[in-house]
Amino acid sequence: MSAIVSPRPDTPDTPAAATALPLRLVTMNIHKGLSALNRRATVHLLRDRLRLLHPDLVFCQEVQEAHSGRQKRFAHWPEAELSHFLAADFWAERHYGRNAVYDHGHHGNAILSRHPVLGGSNVDISEYKFERRGLLHAEIRLPQFEQPLHCFCIHLALLQKGRSRQLAAIAERVAALVPAGAPVILAGDFNDWRKQASAALNKAGFSEVFETLTGKSALTFPSHMPVLSLDRIYVRNLKVKDARVLRDWASLSDHLGLWAEFEVTPC
Repeated sequence: MSAIVSPRPDTPDTPAAATALPLRLVTMNIHKGLSALNRRATVHLLRDRLRLLHPDLVFCQEVQEAHSGRQKRFAHWPEAELSHFLAADFWAERHYGRNAVYDHGHHGNAILSRHPVLGGSNVDISEYKFERRGLLHAEIRLPQFEQPLHCFCIHLALLQKGRSRQLAAIAERVAALVPAGAPVILAGDFNDWRKQASAALNKAGFSEVFETLTGKSALTFPSHMPVLSLDRIYVRNLKVKDARVLRDWASLSDHLGLWAEFEVTPC
């Protein structure tokens, strides 16, 4: 297992030594809070479904954080920023990265967390003018662990050449920010219909959750009849316990969501 820094030995003033910690995650391209064909607002049902699963972490792509026309078009569209609406009174922390900005608003990636966010960043990894992409990073403090969990929420380019350059940039960013033994999650919409991402990320020490459990990545797009495995969860220094595709969420977006459970253990 990984070289996660262990807590100090027990003393009268310190808590008991850390034991294995369960960690549950959902990742989904939420399609700006709309159904696959943009006919219905799905943000209220999405929030309800997320809360039923009670994940520790939520990675969202295409979060329509602000849009001046949504409240005019859809009754009961949230007045708050979308990441705040999703997280309110349930996930203690939210971390949003603005990627695409336009006259009527902006959208990007977001990470919601039950555990404290120690810090983070959003780096522009756009390869093309017609699509703005960011790499959202958050350091998460886990109970009883001195070594933080590093989370990267990802939405990659539509074209393979751009994705290849982005994957190289992500590997470099991880190497620069994350100690070799720290637990790391890379999750999101990889747009990897040519199935090239795993080879690149395996070289950086990552494994894909569904490939680990079943031998192949999960089919997630289009949501009502998925034939492409665009959405992925890659981990390093985490033990994969279980994972599933959220097939009953097909009406919420053009992508299906993914759920995974891990175990974090001290060295």
